[in-house]
Amino acid sequence: MPPSDLEAFGDLSGFLDQVAGPAAIVGPDGQAVSLPSEAFRVLVEVAHAMRAGKAITVAPVDQLLTTQEAADFLGISRPTLVRLLENGEIPFERPGAGRHRRVRLDDVLTYQSGKRARRRTELDGLTREAADAGLYEVSAADYVAAAKTARRRA
Repeated sequence: MPPSDLEAFGDLSGFLDQVAGPAAIVGPDGQAVSLPSEAFRVLVEVAHAMRAGKAITVAPVDQLLTTQEAADFLGISRPTLVRLLENGEIPFERPGAGRHRRVRLDDVLTYQSGKRARRRTELDGLTREAADAGLYEVSAADYVAAAKTARRRA
C-alpha cells in the first residue's frame, strides 16, 4: 500500500476516534444517510486495522466456505482442516448429494476463538508452574498480569 494510502487511513482513523455522536454517510451529490451505530463501529475497526497495515475481509458470519478457504483462514493445511471436520471439532455441511464439504464462517470463528482461549489457559498454567519452580525472577501473578496486558495490546 503506498504511504499516501496509509496516511489517509491514519487521518480517517484519527477522525473517527473523535466522533462520538451519530454519524452519516454523505454521497457525491451531498445527500446524507444516517449510519447505524453497529456499522459505524465496524467502520472504526476497519480504519484502525487498515492504518496498521492489516488485511480486512468483511463477510456475513453465516457465509459458507470451502475447505480450502477455511483452512487458509485458520492458517492450516486443508488435510488438517478435514481431520478437524471429521473429528467433529468444526461442524460442516455437504450441500446437495455432493462429496464437497462446506464450513460456516461462524463455526470457523468459534473454533478459532476456542483454540486461542485453550492455548492461553495452557500457557498461563505453564507459566505459573515455571514461576512457582523459581524459573522466573518475578512472581507468577506478575508474569500472568504482564502477559494479559501484552495480549490486549496485540
